[in-house]
Amino acid sequence: MQAQTKNLAEEDAARMLAALGSAVRLRLFKALLRAGQAGMNVSDLQRDLGIPASTLAHHLGTIADAGLIAQERRGRELICTARYDQIRKVSAYLMAECCTGAGC
Repeated sequence: MQAQTKNLAEEDAARMLAALGSAVRLRLFKALLRAGQAGMNVSDLQRDLGIPASTLAHHLGTIADAGLIAQERRGRELICTARYDQIRKVSAYLMAECCTGAGC
């Protein structure tokens, strides 16, 4: 059972990292990280990053599907927020292997 859990973690980590594998998505994600827990309105993201609405929607969908951001409708606004719990998980996954082969 341990191997299955590890494989699932690897798949999740790979999905999260792949979602950030585009320069546009990385810029978008960094903007949401800077916004903090308050998040950002999609219209503000579009204006600040200069991304067409359809392109922005595609990239936000990719990042949300990977579990790295949450989206919440507040009236007519769509607020996107970085999921810091998920960021910590993928960071811990990567750091768990730090120096294991180098005898640090």
